[in-house]
Amino acid sequence: MAKEVMSGWTRVGNVSRGVSSVIRECIFGVLRVGPIPNHIAFIMDGNRRYDKKQNPGGAAVSGGHDAAFWALVAMVMYCYELGVKYVTAYAFSIDNFKRKSEDVQILMDSMLRKFDLLEKVAIHFAIRVHFAGNLGPFNNEFRVSAMKLMEATAGYSNSLLTICVAYTSRDEILHAIEESCEQKCIDHVREINSDGDHIIKLMDLEKNMYMAVAPDPDIIIRTEGENRLSNFLLWQSCGSHLCSMSVLWPEIELWNLVLAILNFQKHKPYLERKKKEKQV
Repeated sequence: MAKEVMSGWTRVGNVSRGVSSVIRECIFGVLRVGPIPNHIAFIMDGNRRYDKKQNPGGAAVSGGHDAAFWALVAMVMYCYELGVKYVTAYAFSIDNFKRKSEDVQILMDSMLRKFDLLEKVAIHFAIRVHFAGNLGPFNNEFRVSAMKLMEATAGYSNSLLTICVAYTSRDEILHAIEESCEQKCIDHVREINSDGDHIIKLMDLEKNMYMAVAPDPDIIIRTEGENRLSNFLLWQSCGSHLCSMSVLWPEIELWNLVLAILNFQKHKPYLERKKKEKQV
């Protein structure tokens, strides 16, 4: 375990391509002149292509997933240093269960191996970790490990890392509707809604979303050059700045994050204007 931790932190250092903490703080100081996003979400695309790139013609391996984990740690570290309060990562879609069973198992095993490491990282930065999505399809070991990690970091408040697993926006919206209906029925039985407040409202749905733990994202970054949201945060992204990068997720660097934030700052007035127009 210790060897994997050290190897991983070396990977984190390599992501920044030798950018020292002093230079990094200077870069972040320049960024702080403009508005800093409160919430950045990542669609981590390109892990399998990275695997094939590193192991051409070989069998499926977990190297891409391992590198993807440390790339996420690096992004969380940079966001923490910059003052970004919320980070969300799209790790596993419900649709991924349709892949070959061996591919799904490789991903599940890789994620489970990283739980202890993620807990160490979270404790180091005092970051709360939350899993958003339908954990039902996972086996008991995964669910117990996820709950253990959330409980271990529940007291931290420096920032929040939300990991979306077995998640799609359609499932999230359906879940919110079902939960809202159930709560209204319970309230009706208890005669809490005797004043006529039995209609499901927007605030009811938003309260029961998987992503109710975080505000809407300011930036959504997707790697591998794709321009689709792929059923990710559809409800929450109407005012988000979308950023597509050609780089594979395991190869993402500090400079990719910096450019995304600069681009967000450039378009921030337009985004704010659009938000106000929708509120009118």
